[in-house]
Amino acid sequence: MDHSAGFLKVVDAVRGNVVETDVHGVKQRLDRGEPFQLVDVREDNEWEAGHLPHAIHLGRGILERDVETTFPDPDTDIVLYCGGGYRSVLAADALRRMGYTRVTSMDGGYRGWTEAGYPVEDASED
Repeated sequence: MDHSAGFLKVVDAVRGNVVETDVHGVKQRLDRGEPFQLVDVREDNEWEAGHLPHAIHLGRGILERDVETTFPDPDTDIVLYCGGGYRSVLAADALRRMGYTRVTSMDGGYRGWTEAGYPVEDASED
């Protein structure tokens, strides 16, 4: 997907404030059974079409509103992903500014996950 220059400028401006990992790192953590919260910040229709196993859905539009109810502990280990790793950077920065201390953005997003051949689930499997 081609993103607008303005959007990329906003993402680049906050990227340095955010911890990032890649799809392989997240897959390794899942395989090891590490305790962390995997959060899909994509739109509802994207979630329903397919998502990572063990993920929960808190779309970008409601994330800041609902995160404190979903994860009241600001030290919760949270990995965010989106379609390609841009929206999750913005989401991670927002959570960081809200006081969450262990937030990571998954670079590559859902697209990178599927390109790596890793398993996905759809809404019927939830």
